[in-house]
Amino acid sequence: MSEKKSYEEDIVRTTTARTSVASYREIGHVIDNVDNLQRRLNNRQIQLIAIGGSIGTGLFVTIGGGLARGGPGSLLLAFIVYCGFMGLVNNCIAEMATFMPVSGGFLRMAEKWVDEALGFMVGWNFFLYEALIIPFEITALSVVLTYWSDNIPAAAVCGVVTLLYGLCNFLPVGVYGESEFWLSSGKVILVFILMGFTFFTMVGVNPQGDAYGFRYWKNPGAFAEHHTTGSLGRFEGFLAALWATSFIVVGPEYIAMTAGEAKMPRVYIKNAFKTVYWRFGIFFIGGALCTGIVIPYNSPVLVAIVSGEASGGGTASASPYVIAMSNLGIGVLPHITNALIATSIFSAGNTYTYCASRSLYGLALEGKAPKFLRKCTKMGVPIYALAVTMVFPCLSFMSVSNGSSVVLGWFVNLVTAGCVIDYIVICITFIFFHRACKAQGLDRKTLPYYGYFQPYSAYLGLTFMTFVVLFYGYSSFTPWNGQNFIIYYAMVFVAIFTFTLWKILKKTKVVKAHEADLVWEKPSIDAYEAMYDEPLTGFWYEVACILGWRQIRGLLGLKKVEKEEEEA
Repeated sequence: MSEKKSYEEDIVRTTTARTSVASYREIGHVIDNVDNLQRRLNNRQIQLIAIGGSIGTGLFVTIGGGLARGGPGSLLLAFIVYCGFMGLVNNCIAEMATFMPVSGGFLRMAEKWVDEALGFMVGWNFFLYEALIIPFEITALSVVLTYWSDNIPAAAVCGVVTLLYGLCNFLPVGVYGESEFWLSSGKVILVFILMGFTFFTMVGVNPQGDAYGFRYWKNPGAFAEHHTTGSLGRFEGFLAALWATSFIVVGPEYIAMTAGEAKMPRVYIKNAFKTVYWRFGIFFIGGALCTGIVIPYNSPVLVAIVSGEASGGGTASASPYVIAMSNLGIGVLPHITNALIATSIFSAGNTYTYCASRSLYGLALEGKAPKFLRKCTKMGVPIYALAVTMVFPCLSFMSVSNGSSVVLGWFVNLVTAGCVIDYIVICITFIFFHRACKAQGLDRKTLPYYGYFQPYSAYLGLTFMTFVVLFYGYSSFTPWNGQNFIIYYAMVFVAIFTFTLWKILKKTKVVKAHEADLVWEKPSIDAYEAMYDEPLTGFWYEVACILGWRQIRGLLGLKKVEKEEEEA
């Protein structure tokens, strides 16, 4: 495809799409997508959905495992390293998703720009990852509630939460977005509460008047030994903290999944991606620093819970912050922390349900899943894809018979590799996208989002994420443990199997750079944005509106005008 031909086709298709949208608008309809999803998510909802998907139990509870195995220095270093490479991944997906904000996000891009087999593999990998992590969050929530009472039946919690997830995602996407806005707001509040708790208590504002500062970085020390002893043990401690970090630090993929239902995606989605960098710095790196300050890595309570010798794993009592609060004799704050952790868990599971149903719908659009899954309600909800997704929360009932802590461990180890595989595919897809842009003469600086340091950041991200997914389960080899090996690498084997299966059955070929479809749904998206007649609004403006500040400001403005008229 020559450069001239490519741009001529783009112009023709864009003109046709705009004419189509204009004709529909004349009879009272607006076309949001070429599929049946509807663009109803506004700026503030997208921003908080991005936070909701990236912050769950990991940052508040599971992070204690990384601290116990690696120490505060290794934990902080692991978060800095992992967040740095995740920033490189974000640099890739941000450019592609803002250029082509389609339903299914990077899952469909892998097929269009790399290889159909890769699209099939990553689509099912992402769906299974999201679907399997839903019961993890439900199980975690049932355990968190035991902080107050052991008499709460786990089966009832699983049933009620599953029903609520189904209801939230059955309603129009705007309702889901609104629920996530408020639920995720609680996560942000909790993060700042815990950071405030860390700062004030470390300088001596606590019942004991103990200004402990960075005491635990000196005694017992910044770096713990894990698995072995000496320098190798401290390095393995860092690796253990890094593996824990890989489960906690997520985010860019959730923004990409909302692109197909976002209003003005090339503006609002772009804004969301740009906030990822400071979110990594404040929430994740800041959280790792605080965790290593408030409690020593050899805390008897923490070590007992992480090793399974004591109950409480997965509840607020396993949180380093709650252990620190108990050590300092603080009574009320642990209950507030636990309540906000519970809402955080519910919010994360709600986001995973949304992403799982949309990924399955995206697979159906490309013929990688049964056609009946394309069915949408009049409100733009992929109803059958949602119904299939809702089967997976039922796995949370396993915790009733097998024990919650055991089931939580299964899910964490099973899904972590699946998450990292998604990042590997994102980097590969961008490398092919970059080549296609060069081959077809598309100047990337003209795109809505221009990623700097490319394609080098894609190569660095690819190398690092491949290292993580290959060595994540190395401990199963020393000594050999077949059960752990299967749990750690199950998603890797599934990825290899699905890629090979589709490659053989469909005899797919790698997409050549000059044949990659860089037009795709661009004309319809261009037309939608050209016909969009609502004013663009910022995040804080939308927040002010729902709080009623716009009306107050309007009244104040009216009174000011009346006063000026009287003075005149």
